[in-house]
Amino acid sequence: MQSSHRPCNLLCPVAPYAAAAPRLQQRPPHLLGTKRLLSPPRRHSEARLLSGMTPMATSSSPTANPQPFKVRLTVNKPFLARKNILNEMGFEFQVMTADIDERSIRREDPDELVMLLAEAKADAIMSRMNISDYQKEGDQPTLLITSDIVVVHEGIIREKPSSKEEARQFLKGYSGGHVSTVGGVVVTNLTTGKKLGSLDKAEVYFHDIPDEIIENLIDEGVVFRVAGGLLLEHPLVLPLVEAVVGSSDSVMGLSKDLANKLIHEALLA
Repeated sequence: MQSSHRPCNLLCPVAPYAAAAPRLQQRPPHLLGTKRLLSPPRRHSEARLLSGMTPMATSSSPTANPQPFKVRLTVNKPFLARKNILNEMGFEFQVMTADIDERSIRREDPDELVMLLAEAKADAIMSRMNISDYQKEGDQPTLLITSDIVVVHEGIIREKPSSKEEARQFLKGYSGGHVSTVGGVVVTNLTTGKKLGSLDKAEVYFHDIPDEIIENLIDEGVVFRVAGGLLLEHPLVLPLVEAVVGSSDSVMGLSKDLANKLIHEALLA
């Protein structure tokens, strides 16, 4: 039966593959003692969540069950990884677009950058909405979720590669090394006007990446659509992943634990 609840928005640029979170090899000696959190899917009863997104320490979700909600997933482009993550979490959603110039927002600190971008996406989506429609007395709360992610390699923020040579440079740099991902998530309760945000970080360690794989990824063109050209879930990349420190869903664009935590808190705001 189709729900009568008003949908909501989530904006998330992400890798164009909907593969499940990777099963990773045992951590190498230099990573022993670190945590690798792979969150199991959570199911939620129906309700209204409005989320908009673009990929720290992972927080555990509260034990209390929030009021049900329905999710409208808002994305810049029809990438599938974040959609797949929300499906695994049990959310219903629709797709919307934030339409912002991300390159006009610049910060050297990746933590600050992703939060500013996530907030800018929320503002852009809300500017096209009649917020009073979501503030009717007795109506179920509606949440807007926006997010952004960047890749950091050797202290430098990596954006989407602008050329084949830049993509080649990025991927060769990852070979036998590691990168960090920094994701910012903002949840706005449109009913109350309360806004919550936080960060989630992860690290990906790679085996050597053969030149042939790099060239195949470049020829395929998918590396030009994601930050740092990093596609953890790509079938050519996944076998070359040595370990993930953090959660693989965070690397793919949306930490399940962080999203659940902020959603629960926003529903109580």
